[in-house]
Amino acid sequence: MGSCVVVELHRNVLIWSKVIDEIVRIERKIFPKHESLARSFDEELNKRNNGLLYSDVDGDVAGYVMYSWPSSLCASITKLAVKEGYRRQGHGEALLEEAIKKCRARSVHRISLHVDPSRTPAVTLYMKFGFRIDDLIEGYYSPDRNAYRMYLDFDGNQQNGV
Repeated sequence: MGSCVVVELHRNVLIWSKVIDEIVRIERKIFPKHESLARSFDEELNKRNNGLLYSDVDGDVAGYVMYSWPSSLCASITKLAVKEGYRRQGHGEALLEEAIKKCRARSVHRISLHVDPSRTPAVTLYMKFGFRIDDLIEGYYSPDRNAYRMYLDFDGNQQNGV
C-alpha cells in the first residue's frame, strides 16, 4: 500500500472535478442505482452543513465518507465507501475516525447512520467505534432491503476526537 492521507474536499481546490469523478465511479460500482448519489454529488455538497473526506493513496481516491450536521446537536454519516482493491487496509476506519472528529468539533451529542445489515464488515466497523444498533428499519433501501439505524452518543464530558 502507498502512502495514505485523509483529505477534506473543498470546492475551491483544483482537483475538485477529478476527485468527484472518482467518487462517482466508486458510487456507481458499490451502490444500487436508487441509492447512489452519483448524479447529485455536486448538489449534495452545495448544501449547508455537509462535508466530504476522502482517502488519497498516491493520487488515487481509495474511499470517501460524506457527513452532515443538520443541527448543533446531531450529525449523520450519509455515505462511507472504499474501493474493492483498498478494502481491509484501514481506509474505512481512518475515514470514519476523521468524520467523527469533524462532527465532534461541532460539539454534536449524537452521530447517526443507516447501514444494510447484510454489510457485515460495515456494521462491525461502526460497532468498533461505539455505534449501537437502535432499530431495524424494514424496507429502508427498497421493499426487500432493510437498514439498521445506528447511533453514537457523546456525553458532555468528552473532548473532541474519538
